[in-house]
Amino acid sequence: MQKDAVERLGLRQLLLEPELLSSVEPDVSLVGTLVSLSRAIPERTRETARAVVRKVVEDIERKLADRLLAAVHGAIDRSRRTSRPRLSDVDWNRTIRKNLRHYQPDQRTVVVQDLVGNSRRSRQASLRDVVLLVDQSGSMAESVVYSAVLGASLASLKAVDTKLVVFDTEVVDLTEQLKDPVDLLFSTQLGGGTDINRAVAYGQSLVRRPTDTVMVLISDLYEGGVARELQRRVRELVQSGVTVVVLLALSDSGTPAYDHELAAKLSELGAPAFACTPDRFPDLLATALRREDVGAWAEQSGIPVGR
Repeated sequence: MQKDAVERLGLRQLLLEPELLSSVEPDVSLVGTLVSLSRAIPERTRETARAVVRKVVEDIERKLADRLLAAVHGAIDRSRRTSRPRLSDVDWNRTIRKNLRHYQPDQRTVVVQDLVGNSRRSRQASLRDVVLLVDQSGSMAESVVYSAVLGASLASLKAVDTKLVVFDTEVVDLTEQLKDPVDLLFSTQLGGGTDINRAVAYGQSLVRRPTDTVMVLISDLYEGGVARELQRRVRELVQSGVTVVVLLALSDSGTPAYDHELAAKLSELGAPAFACTPDRFPDLLATALRREDVGAWAEQSGIPVGR
């Protein structure tokens, strides 16, 4: 089937000749194509194909990784802030700024009335859990690429425990491969059917601390499984305290074709559904980590929530 796709798409010569492949301007779309046809790429072209994919991955990291990490750090620091910290946990810079209005000119000192600091947690414990469930059906290729790169960036943070799961009719946990998004991408199998309910069931099994968990389902919602069962699971997750967000796409290509009815039902259950560009994902995730209203954030950002 993949060889047939190569022929029909006119990519045979491109995949057979490393020199030709290396001369093509790499982009996310090309990466999606190479990953989807990875098993049809001849041995002599594989290293060139990986180099092309790595170049795009590194470009995405340069553009988005710092913003993502800063947004996540800021969200977690803000959520941990407390007005009754232990002395060793006081943030003196913030405390002084907050109490400047109590400055005593005669004594040339600031009278501290309000302390600002961080609540103490075990250094070994992550502060938040993020579960990314990524639909790897053919229409979601660009979203898979961005999810792999952003997931790898999140995995570098000790304060966040990140899981990345891809699915079609089967569910595959690729968390152990988050250290290298290129290896991760070549482990996916783009194309095939979709069983979202099965993927969410697996994601549900990963939840340890509901109120400290953000689950992001990235799918166009064309469910090949049991839609009613999917809705029940999402309802249970939301009611337990998990922040659930449905991204109809994580790409620069705009809102794709998607199941409008299912998107509306999930939004009504408290899991807002909308498309998101990669450059907005850091702010989206920060909003979710702060346990703020993600649907309201989307509307304020001019992003229509699924209906």
